[in-house]
Amino acid sequence: MYPSFLPPLVNQLTEPEAIAMAQSLQQAAIATSLRPEPILTSFSQQGNGKQAILLIHGFDSSVLEYRYLMPKLAEHFDVWAVDLLSFGFTERPENLVFNPDTIREHLHSFWQQKINRPVIIVGASMGGAVALDFALAYPEIAKQIVLLDSAGLAPKPFSRFAMVPPLDRWATDFLGSMNVRRKICQSAYFDKSRVTEDGVICGAMHVGCDRWQETLIKFTKGGGYGSFYPKLKGISQPTLILWGRQDQILGIKAPLKFKQGIKNSVLHWIDNCGHLPHVEQTDVVVTKILEFCQTPAVSVG
Repeated sequence: MYPSFLPPLVNQLTEPEAIAMAQSLQQAAIATSLRPEPILTSFSQQGNGKQAILLIHGFDSSVLEYRYLMPKLAEHFDVWAVDLLSFGFTERPENLVFNPDTIREHLHSFWQQKINRPVIIVGASMGGAVALDFALAYPEIAKQIVLLDSAGLAPKPFSRFAMVPPLDRWATDFLGSMNVRRKICQSAYFDKSRVTEDGVICGAMHVGCDRWQETLIKFTKGGGYGSFYPKLKGISQPTLILWGRQDQILGIKAPLKFKQGIKNSVLHWIDNCGHLPHVEQTDVVVTKILEFCQTPAVSVG
């Protein structure tokens, strides 16, 4: 049985990992300072280790992108994956601003009410920018950081100014197409043969949620996350940077800048890998995270 809040597309899943991840999803009413009513927040929790890991998904994505990584980490850790405010299957309330500040507030409220102990925060793509923002705001909570082909070095795009009616609707209609989602998946992988139909479905399922289009437009118009480079010197937590050597989305210069900007960091390149190492090279990512958590101040490769 799947949770009732998932769109009908979930019934087309065939891969065991995708099915299990979808079935593990829950929703909790998370109280925040953003509005009087709580926000229904979707998440998954697996494992029961002494250390807690918090997984943060990328832009226009959901916790389903961690369908391979989460159960492997759960063999060693207490693992949580949460759909950020305005993303995934989390509720998208009307009359609410969707920007990095509200995302941070909602994430902190989720942590308080569900985890409430220091975490190793793992962020993929835009999720890396979210992780950095959270770690800067709450250094006592994020004790270690793992960046997976992370965003957070580019300035806010000028294209956000072009998101005006009717262009905003046209752009999101285009992005909501299954064929377009399939092409996005293909561009993110090094090995195109690994782009399965379930992978496409997992990357597109949240498009069927209420107010997906409106909230994506609101977030994009705000510019999303800009460059954290001047703030990286404020990151004191041990940080592991994992980067696909064939990343065609963010390229291969960004990890060097992250390594330069974060004083207590190590960089490991992942061969034969594009923008999604946690999907394309899951076992390597698990191994490196385990090594990092055991000896966070020492280079792991």
